[in-house]
Amino acid sequence: MEPIYIAGIAMTEFGRHPDRKLEELALEALNGALADSGAQRSDIGAVFYAGITNGALQGQLSIPGQVVMSKIGIEGVPAYNVENACASGSTAVHLAVQSLRAGATDVALALGCEKMVVADKAKSFALFEAGWDVARAEENFAILSKMGDGIVPPPGSESDRPYSRFMSIYAGFCRWHMKTYGTTQRQIAAVCAKNHNHSVHNPYSQFRKPFTIEEVLAAPPITYPITLPMCAPMTDGAAAAIICTEAGLKRIGADPRRCVKIAASVIRSFTLRGIDESEKHVSHLAALQAYEIAGLGPQDMHVAEVHDASAMGEIIQAENLGLAPMGQGGPCAERGDFTVGGRIPINPSGGLESKGHPLGATGIGQLYELTTQLRGEAGARQVEGARHAIQENGGGLVGVEEGAVAIHILSR
Repeated sequence: MEPIYIAGIAMTEFGRHPDRKLEELALEALNGALADSGAQRSDIGAVFYAGITNGALQGQLSIPGQVVMSKIGIEGVPAYNVENACASGSTAVHLAVQSLRAGATDVALALGCEKMVVADKAKSFALFEAGWDVARAEENFAILSKMGDGIVPPPGSESDRPYSRFMSIYAGFCRWHMKTYGTTQRQIAAVCAKNHNHSVHNPYSQFRKPFTIEEVLAAPPITYPITLPMCAPMTDGAAAAIICTEAGLKRIGADPRRCVKIAASVIRSFTLRGIDESEKHVSHLAALQAYEIAGLGPQDMHVAEVHDASAMGEIIQAENLGLAPMGQGGPCAERGDFTVGGRIPINPSGGLESKGHPLGATGIGQLYELTTQLRGEAGARQVEGARHAIQENGGGLVGVEEGAVAIHILSR
């Protein structure tokens, strides 16, 4: 299989950008990736664009990628609009890899860009209601909420302010894990505190405020066991990657010392499994595929970025990726295994709950962090000696799990 490389990658600061237009964020990310790779706009042979909220929030229901490209200086090449819920950015990268391997081009651009912070918060919240089978929304919600049956929320652990129903679903996953494996709210809070502390050292992170476990537990509740700092915020931001074959690297004059190999790129869709069939979880099966393609295993990974739209997501995905034994993600988090300097650092960027979650840019932002780690350029959050890294990015819900999952393994 022909090797494929990230030649250049960049992201904007994730956060609230009320005074910046969508195309301004996209332009910053593109220019950063071009500068990082040494490529010019004229070198790009295909564009894969993820901007899944551009229609609902900016009114650009069709050809959002082409419209953005027209404003940032790219024309005359195929542009594909990618939608895979929160996994859209990673899916754009995967499709770029497939295009390169098919010989359609030797240099491709994956770009994700979102402006999710709008005056009408209800419009932003409504986006998440589209991330499952809308014809069965109430039935889906009832089934997923029941996962937490048997855990009685303590008084005062429910917010009286509006929040996404997906947080109730995440709470259901939490409670199921708690009653099945003995996971505690404190262990979930340990993940959250760790990620917020990591983000202090990330200049691109939406939040850079340190938290203790006690502060996370004492924060305003959303729905038990989730408190406010455990949740990913609404976010504006963009991220871009220049992805190349070896011939493409030579053509653009990329510095081989800074190029990072995409050792595996996998997209997998849901399995209609039972909640107790964790061995069939889509992320677990996708990770097994990726490890086989890369010729590596979980024991070879030095650092990971996983999808933690709520802090519980990190525990679940650490187990799915084989970075913690099934059911033991909570104790691993509490004893510091997932902290920079620990056994297997996870989310040194701060994760979605602290770095931010601009849906179409999220996956590429994760790959930015891992590329930075493998280059040894992450500063105070650097994982020493990192040579292999794994990313997990999920999107939507079908049945009791993500509708789509992307796994990438990067190597130096």
